Amino acid sequence: MKKNILLYNPKTVFYDMPLALIALGSQLEKDYNVIIIDGRIDNVREKVATYIDNSLAIGVTTLTGAPLRDAIEFTKIVKQLYPELPVIWGGWHTSLFLTDVLENVPEVDITVEGQGETSFKKIIASIENNLPLSDINGIAYRDKMGSIVRTSPAKMVDMNDLPRLNYDLINVDRYFKAKGRRQFDFISSTGCYFRCTFCADPFVFGRKFNSLDPERLANDLLYFHSKYHFQDVNFQDETFFTYPKNILKFAEILKENGAPFTWAATMRADQGSRMTLEDFRTCKESGLRRLLIGVESGSQEMMDWLKKDIKIEQVRACAERCKSLGISAIFPFIVGFPNESEKSVKETKAMIRELALQSTDFETPIFYFKPYPGTQITDEVIANGSYTLPESIEEWSHFDYIGSKGPWVSDELYTDIERLKFYLKVLRQQRAILGPLRWIAKSRVKHLNFSLPVEKVIIEKFLKQKSLS
Repeated sequence: MKKNILLYNPKTVFYDMPLALIALGSQLEKDYNVIIIDGRIDNVREKVATYIDNSLAIGVTTLTGAPLRDAIEFTKIVKQLYPELPVIWGGWHTSLFLTDVLENVPEVDITVEGQGETSFKKIIASIENNLPLSDINGIAYRDKMGSIVRTSPAKMVDMNDLPRLNYDLINVDRYFKAKGRRQFDFISSTGCYFRCTFCADPFVFGRKFNSLDPERLANDLLYFHSKYHFQDVNFQDETFFTYPKNILKFAEILKENGAPFTWAATMRADQGSRMTLEDFRTCKESGLRRLLIGVESGSQEMMDWLKKDIKIEQVRACAERCKSLGISAIFPFIVGFPNESEKSVKETKAMIRELALQSTDFETPIFYFKPYPGTQITDEVIANGSYTLPESIEEWSHFDYIGSKGPWVSDELYTDIERLKFYLKVLRQQRAILGPLRWIAKSRVKHLNFSLPVEKVIIEKFLKQKSLS
């Protein structure tokens, strides 16, 4: 009788499919019964009670913030009921705090860093066969004396050598229902070559990258489409267009098969600027509906300090191509970097205005910089004493790196940016009855004047907040 492997996805506010757990489970399904439990859509206690008696181990994926809090609570409950059952944590948080997790959460037995498919499979084999964990790279664990042992980093595995993911490990239709659309989540690459100083990717993956071959990528998605009948694919890659020629080959294969679904992906502005309008057209004809192009700042000086390695003109070139072909685009920005000048913020607001007014298909979300572990900027602000990171895992579980303002954002700047964000949302409202309100919002954004926003109160009463969020 096969043993069960339970994999837990903590609660979050979004409904992306648990791709990391699907990847782990696809490595193990031949030898074990893999049970994915999702805190967002499952009755967790009921599902644990159903499968845990025949279980060999539990794996938990972790993300800093509220999901981490849920992961801790879940792990403690399981360990209270089944103290001998090994609990293995992986994901972004453990990749950054591989040994700290073991020091702070005694209920966790083993942690995994980085790309975990192969490491996790070896851990399960070691548990079942009572083999030493010391031979497995990319993990940390407690030895028999209770001391924490960290092994050598694991090498990145070529994704083409991994088996096709088995989405039958989840109920795909339940995620379609939760999303409100038949949107399929997929990731075709691991890592990132680039060196952005605000990003933890260089720390976790050492600026390494690999991706599925275009033929494999297209064939896998066509197979999944025939099985799950989705309408759209949301690629979760950090930099989907790292090799544009491969993506164009992928797009050509989709076109040859009738472009059966739309898709959305990430693109760096330097990558897009090296592609021709015809290249963009090929992607559009294959189903490309939206690109996410990180800008971060409208100041070239700030971009250079962030080591983005892109130019403002490259952003404009991508925007022009998207507009001409009717491709939607999201251009995220960040304000409130350490010691950011008023000039830099002013240039960022001007760039946001330029893009927002260029097309109704463009979104320009604005975030506040938060020092995140593993990034160069964070190391620098800690070294100069201007910032202190949370010291316990409990503090990290309450870390909000999206919603609230950062430590270098004044109350005045925060008010100004929040008003800009509000009017940008109104600007994107499509209901005809909101025409006069959009005109006001457009005027506000055009002149970047948000003083005395008396009409904001009226708009907030007229529109439900949810429709603007």
